[in-house]
Parts: sequence; structure tokens; C-alpha cells
Amino acid sequence: MSQVYIALGANLGDPVTTLQRLLEHLSVQPELSAIRCSSFYRSKPMGPQDQPDYVNAVFYAETDLAPLALLDYLQQLESQFGRVRGRRWGARTLDLDLLLYNDVTLQHERLQVPHPGLAERDFVVLPLAEIAPELRLPDGRPVSELRASMASHDLIKIT
Repeated sequence: MSQVYIALGANLGDPVTTLQRLLEHLSVQPELSAIRCSSFYRSKPMGPQDQPDYVNAVFYAETDLAPLALLDYLQQLESQFGRVRGRRWGARTLDLDLLLYNDVTLQHERLQVPHPGLAERDFVVLPLAEIAPELRLPDGRPVSELRASMASHDLIKIT
């Protein structure tokens, strides 16, 4: 089984309910198991500011899916939860990003692992550090150090 970390985000409809429904849905699916999720955090949009705030979290799971098969599965889930791909960094009902897949570093036209923005995004680093404070990225950087470098952030813990 591979160990994966996946970022969750939503800012359309009722984002908290959407993320809770997703986690309930995943708890009975065979593709991912041993799911453990961080708290939910409210954050300002990373892209265009003419959209609602986001609700973000990170979850850990184990899977037998290969990285690209997992990407396909996550995109299928986004569609099931009403995601329509529009403008880059625009509003969405659900966004799922594969952050880490074991210690794999992957550069593919459809997928980069670790996720290229992982270390710079407080809405990813803080929830990741919450559920995996001892984790190290494939390049050896400890998540706890990334978290410490983000002492200033605009996240609001909501659950």
C-alpha cells in the first residue's frame, strides 16, 4: 500500500458540508483506506479575489492505485461533487490535489509529485503539519520546519 497526502479545497455552495460528505464517501470506498484528515481551515483565495473564501484541509490515506490512476480517481471525485473546470485558480465546488505519494518524485505532463506549490502554501503546510508533524518531503525537508517558517498566515481554523 502506498501512503498519500491529498489537499482538499472548496469555496462554492457549502464548502464545509462538501468536504465532510467527501470524507464520508471516501470512508466506504475501496480505492483509499486508513483515512485521517486535518482540521478544516478558512483561507483567502490564492487566485482571483472576486470569489468566496476557501475551506481547506489535508488528508492521509493508503492506496494500491498508481500515481496517475490516483489522479484519475481524484478528478472523477471532483466531477461527482460538481466541479466544472473554468478559469485557473477560480471558484470550485471541490479541488483535490495529490501532494505526496510515498517518497516518489514524479514529473509527468499531467502530474507533478510532490505538488509544486506544497511548500509555499500555508493552507497546505499547516494542515499537513497537523496530521504528520514528523513527515519529511522527498527532498528531506521536514514538514515541521515548513510549518515554523509560516508563523504568519491568514488561516482560520474552523473545525
